[in-house]
Amino acid sequence: MPSFIANAPGGQTSSSQPDNIISNDGFFPDIDIAAMRDAIRLDGTVTDARLIAATVDAIIFVNDQVKELKASAVGAGHASMAAIPADQVNRQSVLISHYLRAVYCTAKADLIERYKDYDSTATSLDDKKLVGFLANGPDEERRNAAWAISNLMGRHHVTVELI
Repeated sequence: MPSFIANAPGGQTSSSQPDNIISNDGFFPDIDIAAMRDAIRLDGTVTDARLIAATVDAIIFVNDQVKELKASAVGAGHASMAAIPADQVNRQSVLISHYLRAVYCTAKADLIERYKDYDSTATSLDDKKLVGFLANGPDEERRNAAWAISNLMGRHHVTVELI
């Protein structure tokens, strides 16, 4: 009887595949690329290599923005963000939720800017998927990241209007 078990290309098994986790500095949480894809609605249009590059840049940016939080927490004896006492929502620290949102939105803004040169007139199925991805502009994603960073730092959001 023929076997219907599929093997990974090159004779590799799935256990030898990369786990798609971007390691962080030990204080801030690592980033799971699969969870990030789901959270920011990415399909295969954006390759893993591009997503990883954008995410690494986003981690560097966000970590720099919240370095005072890290210094204060480490000074108080907290070895990681997860160790900081905080409210929990869906069994996760709200601080980690804000951090992930900041990284995800920063990375998505960068990706949107890089994909702007594509035709977004929705002339094919793949283009329709891309239009969905590009629906929120990079400015909106950067605003969402800034608000998440403000929440992490305990600052209020500021809205300024011209009179």
